[in-house]
Amino acid sequence: MSSVTLSEPDEILLGFTRALRASGVRVTPDRSQGFLAAVAMLGLDDQRATYCAGRATLCGGPDDLERYDQVFEAYFNARDGLPRARPAQPSLPAFSDFPETDPDGSQEAEDADELVRAMASATEVLRHRDVASLSAAEKHRLSAMFATLHPRPPLRRTARHQPWHRGQVDASRTLRASLRRMGEPAAIEWRRRGVKPRRVVLLVDVSGSMSGYADALLRLAHRFTVAGRASGGVVETFTVGTRLTHLTRALRIRDPERALVAAGETVPDWSGGTRLGETLRFFLDRWGQRGMARGAVVVIFSDGWERGDPTVLAQQMQRLHRIAHRVVWVNPHRGKAGYEPVQQGVLAVLPHVDDFVAGHSLATYAELVGVVSRA
Repeated sequence: MSSVTLSEPDEILLGFTRALRASGVRVTPDRSQGFLAAVAMLGLDDQRATYCAGRATLCGGPDDLERYDQVFEAYFNARDGLPRARPAQPSLPAFSDFPETDPDGSQEAEDADELVRAMASATEVLRHRDVASLSAAEKHRLSAMFATLHPRPPLRRTARHQPWHRGQVDASRTLRASLRRMGEPAAIEWRRRGVKPRRVVLLVDVSGSMSGYADALLRLAHRFTVAGRASGGVVETFTVGTRLTHLTRALRIRDPERALVAAGETVPDWSGGTRLGETLRFFLDRWGQRGMARGAVVVIFSDGWERGDPTVLAQQMQRLHRIAHRVVWVNPHRGKAGYEPVQQGVLAVLPHVDDFVAGHSLATYAELVGVVSRA
């Protein structure tokens, strides 16, 4: 089998794609080949052209751009020029950095326990960190921790009854059981009202003031969507900003990275302005009033910064509160020390929400999961 010989510029560019992949950006072989082709057309000596070619071919969503800029600056340092291939160094045997153990292994066990405790402590600290303040590497670690969230859809009673071990006496089933025994007394059958999952509707603010939380909130929405489908429930997700975008189909993809890439390609108004009142009115007129929000648990993720008239927002929230089973407002600043709800948008919606909760860290998202499941 013949091997492909790469030139030094190709090795440099492929090394950059590997560094980008290690930082958490999903760089596929097809994207790498597209990057090489684009740079070959534009020329590697033009650093600005190389930068633009990488952003166009290697980034799959808005969250990748910040990581791309950091890795590009570290790899293609403008002061030192493009990296050059270094002569191969003789490989040295790798030694573990664990301390030497006693013959009975007690030192090894103690050090292992300390290592496990240190890792658990770092994970716990990361769970309570504000996601908007995390570095690219910390966000990559946090994205894997979203798998620890297990949302359960809220339940509602149905008109139909189902057999149960206690509750009301099921006279019909009890009588039929007695007739099967030729009129002999049979065991008493019981019944209760049936239950089914209640619909959950998620409205995620993707305006400029919420850009630091958008990736984490969409990952949370993906967890709700996957868990809802597994339990037979329905979860609908929309993004709100300058317009309303329906994201449910994109978030039904089981792989979270592919789902976020699909969501990034669907939403046209990332980091734009905020017109919550008008967008909420459009949602209620087209979807909510017709049944999607009727009897549902509606969760709104927003910091409350409103460019439009707060009176319109208050009116639409009042409409929503009348038809929804429960309205939950998640504010990323709610759990921070010294926070006061002084924004006009927040003051307009507070009288029309059932729960006003924090949403800035993985720990607060876990609490939100409990709030929704108990709604």
